[in-house]
Amino acid sequence: MIFRQHALEAIRARIVTLAFRRWTRPTVKAGGTLLTAAGQLHIGAIRTVTLSQIPDADARRAGYASREALIDDLNRREDGDIFRIELGALTADPRIELRETAEVTPDELRVVREKLRRMDARADEPWTKRVLTLIRQHPGRRAGDLCLQMNQEKLDFKTNVRKLKALGLTESLEVGYRLSPRGAALLDTLGAAALS
Repeated sequence: MIFRQHALEAIRARIVTLAFRRWTRPTVKAGGTLLTAAGQLHIGAIRTVTLSQIPDADARRAGYASREALIDDLNRREDGDIFRIELGALTADPRIELRETAEVTPDELRVVREKLRRMDARADEPWTKRVLTLIRQHPGRRAGDLCLQMNQEKLDFKTNVRKLKALGLTESLEVGYRLSPRGAALLDTLGAAALS
């Protein structure tokens, strides 16, 4: 579920409190959250509706000038059901606070190490510590250059870095990446056999 920046600003201001999407299956779930460019969006109730069940007031709550404008937008796709999604608060991206935390408690360290161990176990060969070390050694270097040092395809490398970012260990820069304070603190504690 993607929102343009102007829609995110309207959601943050609580001008837009609903969304409608035509999907073959929902990409969000009730009670869940969605990370957006403006923060973490909380998702409320989701239900399927027909076009005839959409009142003008709901179209306005979804940011449309009229019901007809919303229906025109929904009819751009033919496949799938129409979902009515209640939008909750748009809060700060939790990864930002997480990555700024350089103090890693023993319990947090154990949890993150276990997550890294599972990531490594699912791969052909362990990669998590190598990627963290590579980013520390080369902050701001392009993904296309770093992936060569890892012998990985660029898209695979970027996917792996996103997994580390979700744990608050890396930050994306305009070009390349850097370790977050949390990532640096974690890497400092990882011994040679820490993930084995």
